[in-house]
Amino acid sequence: MTNHNPSSKRVGVPTHRGLVRRLARPLFALALLCLASTATAQTDQAASWAVPASAEVKQQLDAWAATQSLSEEQQQALEALWPATDEAPRGEELLEQLAASLAAVDAKAKEVVVFCHSPRSDVRLPGFEILADDKQPALVRNNLRLLYGVWLARHDMHEEALQQFTDLSPHDVVDPVSLLFYRSVCHHRLRDKDACLPELAKLLENESAVPRRYREVAQLMQADLEPLKPDTLDEVARLMDSIRRRLDLARVGQRVRKEEDEVIAKLNKMIDEMEEQRQQAESQIGQGDPSSNPTPATPQ
Repeated sequence: MTNHNPSSKRVGVPTHRGLVRRLARPLFALALLCLASTATAQTDQAASWAVPASAEVKQQLDAWAATQSLSEEQQQALEALWPATDEAPRGEELLEQLAASLAAVDAKAKEVVVFCHSPRSDVRLPGFEILADDKQPALVRNNLRLLYGVWLARHDMHEEALQQFTDLSPHDVVDPVSLLFYRSVCHHRLRDKDACLPELAKLLENESAVPRRYREVAQLMQADLEPLKPDTLDEVARLMDSIRRRLDLARVGQRVRKEEDEVIAKLNKMIDEMEEQRQQAESQIGQGDPSSNPTPATPQ
């Protein structure tokens, strides 16, 4: 006769219900991880740009270096700049590494790189032939323009920076984050809302590739620029800041005089509107019940 007493079950062998309970929690965690990985992959796939891999950039650099007559010293310098490590550079580090490699081979590229690693000492800017040379390979010219444009943007020379950023796309440079971020900064400082907001949206398409400091500043620029309206004190304050920046750079030409006239015109317009509102309010009070206004209005 078979004994069906529950106490006769072997110790350590879980029941069906107990096994389900033990597996439910890890299975749920695994499902969440899969969902998160899928969401991240979908987000990155939806982005119109991506950060290139270090190996891809190195391959392009090697192809360019093969067209140059390198000395043994230059070849050793290039090899030293690209050591075999587990952590490949990305973003700003990759741009700096590429710029140093170009400077080690090309004297004209070195002029740009040395300048971009120096503080601003003069409001006058040098002319770099290599940046305007269409015969230069895209790898050289585009990334040196980006490096120089970032330097200009960091030193409040936003118009000059945009000249370097013009016609550059994220696919043209090894650091698309810096291109999109600093181009957005320039548009923001120049109050170009229509150009800045799409640029910020494009930058935030691939948030996983954007450093946290850039991402937070980009979100702040969005929140700051979206409610901006013309003929407000906010706009006047930005115009006055633009005038101050231009004067600091010794930009005292027609653009500054135009902005100064614009500030005065906008302030006069706001004063006239406030005066008109005051007169309308006094007129409405005068047409009402005199007992409701025991204190007569005095001339302003």
